[in-house]
Amino acid sequence: MKKLLFALLLLLSGSAATLYFVPATQLASLRLIEQYRAGLSHEQLSVHNLNIHYYRGGPASGETLVLLHGFAADKDNWLRFSRPLTQDYRVIALDLPGFGDSDLPPGSYDVGTQAERLADILDELGVQQAHVLGNSMGGQIAALFAARYPERVRSLALFANAGIESPHKSELYQLLTSGSPNPLVVKQPQDFDKLLRFVFVEPPYLPESLKRYLGERAMAKATHYDQVFKQLVERPVPLAPELPKIQAPTLLLWGRQDRVLDVSSIEVMQPLLNKPNVVIMDNVGHAPMLERPEESALLYRGFLEGLK
Repeated sequence: MKKLLFALLLLLSGSAATLYFVPATQLASLRLIEQYRAGLSHEQLSVHNLNIHYYRGGPASGETLVLLHGFAADKDNWLRFSRPLTQDYRVIALDLPGFGDSDLPPGSYDVGTQAERLADILDELGVQQAHVLGNSMGGQIAALFAARYPERVRSLALFANAGIESPHKSELYQLLTSGSPNPLVVKQPQDFDKLLRFVFVEPPYLPESLKRYLGERAMAKATHYDQVFKQLVERPVPLAPELPKIQAPTLLLWGRQDRVLDVSSIEVMQPLLNKPNVVIMDNVGHAPMLERPEESALLYRGFLEGLK
């Protein structure tokens, strides 16, 4: 339960000062402990006048893993997931432009633009080749990057990626097309519970004071997230035509109970990729790296080791 609770905080807060009733110094220490256990340090760099934050860890001689979070998330999503990886791999977990601690760029947040920003960020980091992993929106960005820059991608891992018109429409799709509010954007205190039920199969228990505080934090970001989501919808970049361009070995990993992006997306993607590895995790929702960090990390590590 403690692990799941902290995973929830990482997913939904994106900030050190989260636990309303806990001194900031204690929580900052907790976050530092998680970074330490994962072997990660918090760093930043400037790319085209944008301040980009990221975690970096692992041996400099190791092959590089680039981890991309999803919509309304940040680099903290990968803290516990990274623990089994930094022993042998050089891990870079980004706050994509406009998310987490990174600056909000002028212009578009569509995934095509973000894929080009990713190329610029990796140039600045001196990363010429990497294993690229993304979840949700980050998965779509990762796939576009792999299609556009095949020479730079050693392997590709997509955790419940966006960008596919799935045969079976997800609950999120059905809600939005019926005119219902977006459950991923918290605009009222009660919306927070809806978000929890969408993200996790079994939402963890949260004290009311903490739930209220996290809801208020999420509400404060609602306008920005609304704008980003609107751009993602109005400026779509369909992924299916891009998939045959991907040359890298690919892992498709999904939670069977994902309510945000339906697992049937795999049926569309699998024939368009070159013999991808496919893993479907039972009793897992939209963020496997948070709901089952160790299990999903070991599955990913096994995929990487199988490439050698």
